[in-house]
Amino acid sequence: MWKKGGILSSRTFLLILLDILTVQVAAFMGLFIRYECRFNSIPVYEMEQVLYYLLPNTIMTLLVFAVAKLYRSVWHHASTRELVNIILGCSAMFFIQTAAAAVLKPVIPRSFYFIYFFAMVLGVSCTRFSYLIYGFLKENLIEVSKAGKKRINVMLIGAGAAGNSILKEAQESRYLNLKIRCIIDDNPAKLGKYLRGVEIVGNRNDILDKVQQYNIQEIILAIPSLGNTKKKEILDICKESGCKIRIVPGIYQFINGDVSVSKLREVRIEDLLGREPIEVQLDEIMGYVQNKTVMVTGGGGSIGSELCRQIAAHNPKTLIIVDIYENNAYDIQQELIRKYPDLHLVVLIASVRNTHRMNNIFEKYRPNIVYHAAAHKHVPLMEDSPNEAIKNNVFGTYKTAEAADRYGVEKFVLISTDKAVNPTNIMGASKRMCEMIVQMFARQSKTNFVAVRFGNVLGSNGSVIPLFQKQISEGGPVTVTHPDIIRYFMTIPEAVSLVLQAGAYAKGGEIFVLDMGKPVKIVDLATNLIKLSGYKVGDDIKIEFTGLRPGEKLYEELLMSEEGLQNTANKMIHIGKPIEFDEEEFRQQLAELEVLSKNDSPNIKEAVQKMVPTYVITPNKTSLPE
Repeated sequence: MWKKGGILSSRTFLLILLDILTVQVAAFMGLFIRYECRFNSIPVYEMEQVLYYLLPNTIMTLLVFAVAKLYRSVWHHASTRELVNIILGCSAMFFIQTAAAAVLKPVIPRSFYFIYFFAMVLGVSCTRFSYLIYGFLKENLIEVSKAGKKRINVMLIGAGAAGNSILKEAQESRYLNLKIRCIIDDNPAKLGKYLRGVEIVGNRNDILDKVQQYNIQEIILAIPSLGNTKKKEILDICKESGCKIRIVPGIYQFINGDVSVSKLREVRIEDLLGREPIEVQLDEIMGYVQNKTVMVTGGGGSIGSELCRQIAAHNPKTLIIVDIYENNAYDIQQELIRKYPDLHLVVLIASVRNTHRMNNIFEKYRPNIVYHAAAHKHVPLMEDSPNEAIKNNVFGTYKTAEAADRYGVEKFVLISTDKAVNPTNIMGASKRMCEMIVQMFARQSKTNFVAVRFGNVLGSNGSVIPLFQKQISEGGPVTVTHPDIIRYFMTIPEAVSLVLQAGAYAKGGEIFVLDMGKPVKIVDLATNLIKLSGYKVGDDIKIEFTGLRPGEKLYEELLMSEEGLQNTANKMIHIGKPIEFDEEEFRQQLAELEVLSKNDSPNIKEAVQKMVPTYVITPNKTSLPE
């Protein structure tokens, strides 16, 4: 009943005034109806008796109503419970009045008390439930105001609190043109019931039928607590409907009240991976980063920027971002400044190919830990510019590793790729050579040099997902190189968290291999993205097979056959046994390769093949656009 500072809210004050007026009207009606609605027939002494007891009766009524919580309910959402409270409050007053009449014996007809009781129930109910009537009229006025707009028929999946929030906003906002026609929920107890006037028409097995029945154009999945496996099961059904699909935020946002139509997001392809996200207890293993100076080369890229985010969250002494591309470096710099205002952040524009620049950076900042993510990674582009792949990937890694060794870095972690295994392209071969450089330095240095190898990450710069999304937005076609091509996929945060944990395990010389789960067919990714965008494959947007690009394999391998495999404490991280090679010969070959790359030699791939025997050169031909 009372609000902040002991002051009555305006709504409660209004209800009290209405109740006072209702008591006066009910008292008058008690006599007026008793004497057959003839005012002149009411005896004056009976009217005087009613007026005499009117003030104490009013005060007692307000006290009883307060005890019955009639000033504390949310009347916008009044239900039968509130009606019961009204009847109980009025009944309590009826018994108090009749008991008082037995003691005081006023000259008032007994029928007055019964008429007064029913008049009070009716009057109080009207004042309380007028909120609902107002809401109903408001909703219908909103519907009229929306009548000129093109309405979107929506199916809501989930009749819980999140679904209720979305439904309420869709009904009450005059700016939304969403018409929620039906609700789906797997709870059989809810079937046939109504949520805010919208019927719960079935469970997940009825989705496709109800889409046709109600002419649905959009589906909203409003179950934030749903696990990824169950979410995939429902989305696999929804994507066959041809409807646009959106999802409410996760459970964290829901708990914080951040659920609204504006917060709905499009379905992402990782929603269809069908597995729970990989979780790493970084707080338990990131002690080696705290109060350390950490450098991330390529810190503005997809993997590098996520490394910076997760490192920044674990209190490094200094975080140094090195990147040649100023726009990316600026973006991650501004993001980290906003999120971590107390972070000691250094952002440097530099090329890892510049020996003098890298030595100066290491000498000045003396990093304790280095994550080397700087690299050229686009396979078809590197096939056409193999010398640049060697200059940046191989010698950029060599010069950075050499500086790390010279200035006493504790850990050096190379970000490698599954394309380094039995490579069929110059990019993969260059990364295999980077692994060999790391192994070579590990044998002679006090620095713990290691490499971490993993497959594709969803949403990274240049990956297939952004390309497919762009092609779909342009109306297609979506281009896939081969119907049987498969890849391993992981989200960027998952991959980076495993990289950080591998860094904690590093003792020197290891090649850590991340478990990427089951491989995924690229054509399935393309098909799902088209369907999730509300289109039909073949009818609305076609898939075209363009042929394998230069250096591209049908499948990638994470482990070379010679390497073997060891487990770590994390079942998602394994250690490959290092492959033996002649270090002296390798050094000589590196010197020769550096000369060839600087001279843009056309024989660079043949030189690389001598150093990486598992590298299979793909004949040159004009590559397709990435």
